Amino acid sequence: MVTKQVKKPIELYFETHDTKYLAEDVVFIDMNSKGLTVGREAVGNMLHYVYNLAFDAHAEITNTIICDNNAVLEANFIGKHIGEYAGIPASNKSVNVPLCVTYDLENSLIKVARIYMLESVLMEQINSK
Repeated sequence: MVTKQVKKPIELYFETHDTKYLAEDVVFIDMNSKGLTVGREAVGNMLHYVYNLAFDAHAEITNTIICDNNAVLEANFIGKHIGEYAGIPASNKSVNVPLCVTYDLENSLIKVARIYMLESVLMEQINSK
């Protein structure tokens, strides 16, 4: 008998980035700038901006670790710089930047996410001649 493995909400979030997997009062922390994005709607807007407006990009997952109350995602942020980002107009340059996000989970929802992305690598790629 084959048993169907049910995916955890965090696994579904990794696949879809659906904000229903975020706590209402979720906090995303940019560990480079210590900037905070607070609340499900604000985080959804921020992710939409980064992945769809500033970049046409996706996170290519390389590794995940999932426990009851924590998760870690390693990925590469891959795409093209298509809109203004950090005051820099669209360069139409390709980007491929290492990314790591640690998550604190509460009631199976993401409560806190700490984003570690090599901003210097990203800036070098969109500013290169």
